[in-house]
Amino acid sequence: MQLAILTIICAAAAWSAEWNSFRGENGFGVDGSKNLPLAIGPSKNVVWRTELPSGTSSPVLTKDKIFLTGYESGKLLTIALDRDSGRILWKRALEQSRAEKLHKLNSPASATPATDGSNVYTFFGDFGLISYGPDGNERWRVPLGPFSNLHGMAGSPVLADGKLILVCDQDTESFILALDKNTGKQVWKAKRPAVVHGFATPTLFKAPGGELQLIVPGSYLLASYSVASGAELWTVRGMSWQIKATGVAHDGTIYMTGWAPGADPGQSKPLPAYEKVLEEIDANKDGKISPEEINPSPYKHGGSWEAIDLDHDKFLDSRDWTFYRARRSARNVTMAVRPGDARGDLTDTHVEWRNERNVPQVSSPLLYDGNLYVIKDGGIFTSMDAKSGHVFKTARIEGALDNYYSSPVAADGKIYLASETGKVSVIKPGAEWAPLSVTDFEEHIYATPALAEGSIYLRTAKALYRFANR
Repeated sequence: MQLAILTIICAAAAWSAEWNSFRGENGFGVDGSKNLPLAIGPSKNVVWRTELPSGTSSPVLTKDKIFLTGYESGKLLTIALDRDSGRILWKRALEQSRAEKLHKLNSPASATPATDGSNVYTFFGDFGLISYGPDGNERWRVPLGPFSNLHGMAGSPVLADGKLILVCDQDTESFILALDKNTGKQVWKAKRPAVVHGFATPTLFKAPGGELQLIVPGSYLLASYSVASGAELWTVRGMSWQIKATGVAHDGTIYMTGWAPGADPGQSKPLPAYEKVLEEIDANKDGKISPEEINPSPYKHGGSWEAIDLDHDKFLDSRDWTFYRARRSARNVTMAVRPGDARGDLTDTHVEWRNERNVPQVSSPLLYDGNLYVIKDGGIFTSMDAKSGHVFKTARIEGALDNYYSSPVAADGKIYLASETGKVSVIKPGAEWAPLSVTDFEEHIYATPALAEGSIYLRTAKALYRFANR
């Protein structure tokens, strides 16, 4: 059934690569491979292992190559490997002309490349976009930034209808950019004033009427844009305030998760409007709020000041407060949306279900054989009915009680999960899912595995592995 689903999806979007972007075709995370191993590890079912420079981007595949990124000695690297042997075919380097501020878990090489089956398209937060041909010849480059994202950029580009599309959500002037994939020339640019920094990769949705839409999760909003023009088509309110996960679209429904600190059930704290706060705590009556004025008040922020001072002018103005207020009222959620061909605000009319428990911090949801699966930090794995949101089973994966930044993938009746410190679990799917194996790689894993033709390609902190039954 899953192979048929993927065939339909791929035919609709006219993709040509086997695993062409983050989590494969349209971020679905499912492949038609058979005879995959029940366990993988540094000495289990290894076909080859190739050492790599640092980086956290995930591998993407063409029929004969693997593309990913890395960085070393101030250089931003795009790397091509041979799929059969793991041999590095070429590396292309860009000088790291700037070094934007990064979260300790982020990397200058965190965005996953996209490929059309021949060429590769890479985004670096410290540079912008660049495309190389199959032999490593540069095709075009588009410098971007610097960006105003206190944790650094991390979203990955996607290909759709001859365009390379990149979402750049940041604390000021968020936007989506669509370029001609062959020339790098701008086709359209859509501003996103209602959102602040985020890290999600968009997905594609074919509406019943035939329109190809870009589904973009962001702070407070799930939004749809026309792939052809960049026009905003519809929105759903109620997302959390900092989004990392990529949505899954299938059979007319979009499944999405969003988690941020302080937005679990019982943690929200509604705040008053800006004008009322000024009356209470603006001691010098300058119409702005300083750190000294807010910290003794009941409205103080427990985190870093720059996280809420979006324009970094050392004061909170009305815009800053509007987002801070929305942040304190945000709710973490997993939800299903069935938009049809509707337009406008669909919050009250097209949300099929919502679940605010055990929402993944970073990893994306997985839809497999009618069930939706999510993995939350602590190794808490949940299966639920995709149609109703009914939770079947939530339990910890023994031997893998860890944080999860890699997203789950599935094929051949198996789900593969990789934890931050290198615990790789293989799960038997189903309402009453069950662990099949857990192996410790004893090194960090942030990348999401790629699946193709009976093989698993997994990047660790030090190397890229290919696994298969021998």
